[in-house]
Amino acid sequence: MSHIEDRARRLLHAQRADVAPFLAMDVASAAQRLEASGRSVIHMEIGEPGFAAPRAAREAAIGALQGTPIGYTHALGMPALRARISKHYTDAYGLSVPAERIAVTTGSSSGFVLAFLALFDVGDRVAISSPGYPPYKTILGALGLIPVEIETGPDSRWALDGEAIEKAHREAPLSGVLLMSPANPSGTIVGREALEDIVATCRRLGIRLISDEIYHGLSYGEPAETALRFGDDVVVVNSFSKYWCMTGWRIGWLVVPEALERPIERLGQNLFISAPTLSQIAATAALDATEELEAIKAIYARNRSFLLTELPKIGFDKFLPADGAFYIYADVTRQTNDSPAFARAMLEEAGVAATPGNDFDRARGHRFLRFSFAGAEADIGEAIGRLRDWMK
Repeated sequence: MSHIEDRARRLLHAQRADVAPFLAMDVASAAQRLEASGRSVIHMEIGEPGFAAPRAAREAAIGALQGTPIGYTHALGMPALRARISKHYTDAYGLSVPAERIAVTTGSSSGFVLAFLALFDVGDRVAISSPGYPPYKTILGALGLIPVEIETGPDSRWALDGEAIEKAHREAPLSGVLLMSPANPSGTIVGREALEDIVATCRRLGIRLISDEIYHGLSYGEPAETALRFGDDVVVVNSFSKYWCMTGWRIGWLVVPEALERPIERLGQNLFISAPTLSQIAATAALDATEELEAIKAIYARNRSFLLTELPKIGFDKFLPADGAFYIYADVTRQTNDSPAFARAMLEEAGVAATPGNDFDRARGHRFLRFSFAGAEADIGEAIGRLRDWMK
C-alpha cells in the first residue's frame, strides 16, 4: 500500500475501526438474504433465544407506553430495577448485594465498555480465553487495551484456571482477566472450587477480574456459581438477553466494587445517559417470570439431549457436552479443514446456519463449528433431518 493510499484509508476511518467482523452476525445476514429469496433456513448460528420475552415483561412495557412519558432514568438505572436485581442475588445465590453496587446497562455490551474504561488504562493487558466470545477482543482493542489470549482445549474442558492465568502473568504482567461461565462457545461451567481459585489467584497477583455471567440460569446439571461468592472486589457482567429472552431489549447490569460506583456512574452519564427506560420497566417484571422461563429452559434441555444423541449419528461426534448456555462446539475435522467454507455450503445447500469456529479462535477455529440449540424443538429436529440428507 502506497503512502497516499494509506493516508486516504486513514481519512475514511480510524485505525481502531479496523476490527474483525463478528462472523455469527455475518452468517445471520447471509441466512436472511437466502430467506428473502424464498429459501427456508434453520437458524443455529446466533446465540439468541427463539422465544419472546416473558408475558409479564411485555405487559409491563405496554402499560408504560400508555402512561407517563418515557424519559431518561438515573445513569445507574431505575431504583426499582436495581433493588429487584439485588433481591435476585439473594434468591438465586443466597448473597447480599446492595443495590448501590448495581449499574443497569444497555445490554452486556455497554457493561463491558464501562467496566474496561473504569478498570484499565490504554496499553493494559487483559487476558481472555481462546476460544471465546469474539467482541471481547474487539472491544478491548478498540479501547487501546491489549487482549492476551490464553489457549484452552478439550483437555481442560475449554476452561481457564488459576494456573494458566498465573503462567500468562509471569510471561508479561496482566492488569485484568475476563472470565465467562457458562462459556461461549463451549457451554463449559467453571466449577465452584476452580472459580474460587481463579478469584484468589487474581487477588494475590493484583489482577482485576471481570466475570461474565450472562448465561447464568441456563445450566443442565449443577448451577453456575457467581464470582461474587468469593469477594466484593470482582466485577460481574450480566444481561437479560439469554435466560430472560430479551436480546433486542438491550438491557443488562454490572455489579461493581463500592469504589467503582461513582466512576461507573460518571462514565455512564457521559457515554449512554441511561439504559432504555422501557426496557428497564420490562426487565423489572421479567425477574418475577421464573415459571415461564424455566419452561423455556426445559426446551433447551430437550434440544441439548437430542443433539447429544443425533449429532454423532450424522458424523459430528467430537464435542464435549455443554454444561450450560445453549451451544455445542463441535470438532469437524472429519468433514473439513475449512469450517467457514463448510458453513457456507451447509447454509446454501442444506438451509442450516451455524457459526464457524474462526469467530471464537482465529488459530484453530477452522476445525470447529458452533451449533446453537436455542430454538424451537421442531426446528432443531428439522435441522438434523436436513443435515442427515445433505451429508449422505
